[in-house]
Amino acid sequence: MARQATSDESHDTGLAILQFGRAFPNEAIRNLRATADGKAVFVRLHDNKTGFMRNMRSHFACHLIEPGTVRVRDLPNGRGLSIEFLDAPFHNGDFVFTSAAEAAEVSLWLLGNYISVGDRQDADEPVARG
Repeated sequence: MARQATSDESHDTGLAILQFGRAFPNEAIRNLRATADGKAVFVRLHDNKTGFMRNMRSHFACHLIEPGTVRVRDLPNGRGLSIEFLDAPFHNGDFVFTSAAEAAEVSLWLLGNYISVGDRQDADEPVARG
């Protein structure tokens, strides 16, 4: 399967779903966005977490992005993101999507990972004014 997914014509997100599901069987996938070259897939999960999957030639590396462990900058072309994974630096790189809208969507998914669930709950509580 990995050999099949490395061909230039093959951007099989179905394979990404299977591989991510094997790595994280308790995570429900809501949406996927593959890079333009098909070598990386960003995964939106049911509880607003984000995952990442990268074709490493002989296998697929799946990574669940924890809050506060990623830095994101936009690329000048508007269709890409430069991403630094603080807990998995071997995945760092520039990721170009087929459209600026897809890059923006993935950046919003990653933005949700800047804040932990506990901090989000604190932000949702009303502020006492006195």
